[in-house]
Amino acid sequence: MRQPHRAILSISLAVALTASSAIAHAQTAATYDDLAKSEAAANADNGKRVAPLKSIGNPTADVSSEMQAMIGAPYPPHFNADPKTPAQWKELIDRRAKLLIAGIPALKAKLGVKVEETKLAGVHCYIVTPNKIALENRRRLLIHVHGGGYVFGPGEAALPEAIMMAGFGGFKVISIDYRMPPDFPYPAALDDAMAVWKEVLKAHEHRRLAIFGTSTGGAMTLAMVLRAKDEKLPLPAAIAPGTPWSDIDKIGDSYASNEWVDNVLVTWDGWLGRAAKLYANGTSLKNPYISPIYGDFKGFPPTILTSGTRDLFLSNTVRTHRKLRRAGVIADLNVYEGQSHAQYQFNVDAPETKEAFTDIAKFFDRYLKQ
Repeated sequence: MRQPHRAILSISLAVALTASSAIAHAQTAATYDDLAKSEAAANADNGKRVAPLKSIGNPTADVSSEMQAMIGAPYPPHFNADPKTPAQWKELIDRRAKLLIAGIPALKAKLGVKVEETKLAGVHCYIVTPNKIALENRRRLLIHVHGGGYVFGPGEAALPEAIMMAGFGGFKVISIDYRMPPDFPYPAALDDAMAVWKEVLKAHEHRRLAIFGTSTGGAMTLAMVLRAKDEKLPLPAAIAPGTPWSDIDKIGDSYASNEWVDNVLVTWDGWLGRAAKLYANGTSLKNPYISPIYGDFKGFPPTILTSGTRDLFLSNTVRTHRKLRRAGVIADLNVYEGQSHAQYQFNVDAPETKEAFTDIAKFFDRYLKQ
């Protein structure tokens, strides 16, 4: 008697599960239909776009496991730092610098470069020299301006990008340890960079020189060319402003679309915007030497730009690329799937890192005189 009873229970359970599945599917479909209707209504007029809350998983297609680990990492603990005094800024700057400096010896050994301190025009610099330099690069020289929101990366903490460019590209690099806030706001950083540029021009043919840097360094690369034009100085043969902070204000589509998605910068309203105001020190954020996107790009040297699809500065990068092209400048743009701000240079072992620096090196090889 119990066997038929068990069979009835099994059939009833199967029917119930099927019905439950159908209801769940119907609910999902209804939820999407409701969402589609509400979004259509919310976006019916010209103006702001309204998007629903959503989560984005890690990209897998064409993204290395090393890069996936960075893309999926939590926000950095300092993303919303709000130092109120110069002492608090310096404590944060020093704490972050120590983390970067600790990895410098291993990075130098891995990429086969040596680093020497020097002063050029009174500005503290580092000379980064690969152990092996190809014949075509022996008279070429790259000038590096580091990133860090105009506040981070003092001293050796500025070196990882310069070391990777020297190691992967086989170029000798001068990295400028420019002055920064809180003690030295605008225009100290740019003044230092230009002093080095003028000094380098005394002994080197400008057609064998290039300038590169990422984020703040990308903005400074562009600003250096603008100022060199204004001062009637020779220009570099090529430049590589990586994901440049070309508009220091919160202007540009990706400041909104990639806010809280970029797991490096996260939001302009955290430490980043505070650093922008600290650096500008009352100067207009639309000053072309601070926000180079407002400058005249006509006559700029060939330029290669790099960014990622989750980069808070993606709009800065594509706006710069488009303005260069409209000015008749040769300009390449590399955008990496899934990457947040400057993640193409955070892990020397990620294939994308070697790829990015190799692309820049090939671009320089194309335009720098031997």
